[in-house]
Amino acid sequence: MSHELTEEQQLIRETVREFAQKEVKPRARQIDKTGEFPVETIKKMAELNVMGIPFPERYGGAGGDELSYIITIEELARVCASTAITLAAHTSLGSYPIYAFGSEEQKMKYLVPLARGERLGGLGLTEPDAGSDVAALKTTAVKENGHYRLNGTKMFITNANVGKSFVVATKMHETKLISLFIVEKGFKGFSTGKKEDKLGLRASDTGELVFDNCPVPAENLLGKEGEGFKYIMQTLNGGRISIGALGLGIAQGSFDRSLAYAKERQQFGKTISSFQAIQFMLADMATEIEAARHLVYYAARLADANKPFIKESAIAKLFASQIAMKASYLAIQIHGGYGYTTEYEVERFYRDAKLCEIGEGTSEIQHLIIARQILGKL
Repeated sequence: MSHELTEEQQLIRETVREFAQKEVKPRARQIDKTGEFPVETIKKMAELNVMGIPFPERYGGAGGDELSYIITIEELARVCASTAITLAAHTSLGSYPIYAFGSEEQKMKYLVPLARGERLGGLGLTEPDAGSDVAALKTTAVKENGHYRLNGTKMFITNANVGKSFVVATKMHETKLISLFIVEKGFKGFSTGKKEDKLGLRASDTGELVFDNCPVPAENLLGKEGEGFKYIMQTLNGGRISIGALGLGIAQGSFDRSLAYAKERQQFGKTISSFQAIQFMLADMATEIEAARHLVYYAARLADANKPFIKESAIAKLFASQIAMKASYLAIQIHGGYGYTTEYEVERFYRDAKLCEIGEGTSEIQHLIIARQILGKL
């Protein structure tokens, strides 16, 4: 596989980078402070046709590839990880399962408006007692009279309050097997709970989905009944690449600001970039960010080539998450006392980075996945 970006991928990078600098970056600090969801920015992203990059044009998408989508997440995260994760959850979690496992009717009804950015989507998976242990979820679905009745609560759901349709994982009441359903806002018995007050990614919307005897039409069953666990695992495998891109963007943004600051800040009569201690920090950041980029892009290229990428996506997510934490930590160190204030914003990158080690499977789960892949091959 070629490691060079195509002309189309380069154009997407340039377009999204310009958009991020002009439309996203100026508001990033304020929405982090207030927790305000960037509604107008998302509308402009829809106009830019980036809400469904990897989906075919016939389903409202841009007809692009996985790598183009990953580059988009990276470029947005360089300036505002809250905006980037909103798109990542919408595309990888709220839209992809419908594209991969849905019927033609479901794709036309739900995927088209999602890919066009006319509505936001999300995935209802995590529960109070079911995080890393997906099989332990307690939300139930009972089949009765041509529909299913859902009961349960989901938590830590990105786009919970702003989304309009969700792919929801349930456990079938009789078989205890997992099934997925497409659930719309407006369905009787479906409501949202509290909005989470978070450490980072404060402008992204995170909350609860509550199902109280919620009737869901039988035609909203996604794929086959009882096959949901397999669908979830496949969805998360792809979603890990997007979280890797999120971490990569946060790391790159941390480096960008650190490099600019080191060239300007003077101590002892010269810029701090002339001190070896600062040079070594910048060198470490540059090296590890480049390594993370190769891993994330390689996983995306495997996905585009329809080749197995379970191990590679876990490796990319694990490493890029670690580098996001390290780069944002070093950014604060380079900025010194200023880095501890909100004025230079690197503290925001530090807070945002932590989610990358938790979402789409914790770093510990990534270690397990990688180990199992290695041992299985042996």
